[in-house]
Amino acid sequence: MRSYRELFRTPEYTPFFLSFATQNAALTISGLSLATLVYRATDSPLLSAVSMFGPQLAQMIGATFFLSGADRLPPRATLTGINTAFAGCTALLALPGLPIGAVFAVVFLQGLIASLGGGVSGGLLNEILPKNGFVLGRSVFNMASGLMQVTGFATGGVLLALLSPRACLLLSAGLYATTALLLRLGLTARPPRTAGRPSVAATWRTNALLWSSRPRRLAFLGMWVPNGLIVGCESLYVPYDSGSAGTLFASAALGMFVGDLTLGRFVPPALRRRLDIPLRLLLAAPYLLFALRPGLPWAAIAVGVGSVGYGASLVLQERLMELTPDELAGHALGLRSAGMLTMQGVGAALAGTAAQLTSPATAMTLMAAVSAAVTGVLAVCARQDRPVTVSAGVS
Repeated sequence: MRSYRELFRTPEYTPFFLSFATQNAALTISGLSLATLVYRATDSPLLSAVSMFGPQLAQMIGATFFLSGADRLPPRATLTGINTAFAGCTALLALPGLPIGAVFAVVFLQGLIASLGGGVSGGLLNEILPKNGFVLGRSVFNMASGLMQVTGFATGGVLLALLSPRACLLLSAGLYATTALLLRLGLTARPPRTAGRPSVAATWRTNALLWSSRPRRLAFLGMWVPNGLIVGCESLYVPYDSGSAGTLFASAALGMFVGDLTLGRFVPPALRRRLDIPLRLLLAAPYLLFALRPGLPWAAIAVGVGSVGYGASLVLQERLMELTPDELAGHALGLRSAGMLTMQGVGAALAGTAAQLTSPATAMTLMAAVSAAVTGVLAVCARQDRPVTVSAGVS
């Protein structure tokens, strides 16, 4: 499957895509609004960064206990329930006078809920599309994420100039509710992909099984660590230049869109498989320029070019699916999503701490240098691997 027309003619893909785009718009507007609200209240780069990316810190906890539900729960009902819960949590964050401790408690709860969503969504996409359409379909989802971030952050910046952060949070809650409605009306009620009840024991067994393969481990780590460290850089846009944060977020999202469009539509599969390491290095390198404390437009150009490197995740997802049996696809993609988002939360916390001790520009430079170093280590490890047969238990 190489045609967008063919892709969008696939039953259920279009409503699923629209719900995903709406959810991402809600996520970007609410994240920017909450970070601005917390920064105004505390004047703390650390708390601002963690408030925006804090839900990711709870992702791995949720993946440890709940991820078996990704293949054992009906997908439509689960995704509808998740977005309904997001709407309620976001509306709660908009309450006047909510203590900072309560804000972070709600943020943590959102992360626990979200830990299941990535696996359910990924497994459903793998089910809706034929095998040869997964990369193209996933790339369109990634492009939608980039476009919605461009639109969401740009719109969020305008809305924050016109409205209060709490009003923007209420708007985001309405978008989450719209997402739940789109999922309920647009998707078919499908049975779970795997028999059995979700349980902590089942989650641990499958996590251990997926982690037991060295090639899968390297794929997971490649998607988690370099990406998470660079998101740490992004978490400092507000304290780096609060007046231009929306522009920097939009530039980063635009770069991600360009990378996913190019890889998903124009790069042949044989070449695409060899690009994950160069793309991960590209992701980090432009942030080294922040040692010079560039202003607009140079900062926006740097983050836009660097974000093309987020396309490495698309390459590694394709590799992960080649290494994973179909009955574990949802769990594997959920683990990928939970681990990646957790590392983004960790990256935001590390970057915020470094900025608190030094400066936002220095912290961004340090995070980029560590990201590039991790990519180098993983590249050396990957060279030692031999090709493997797809199997759940072979390492």
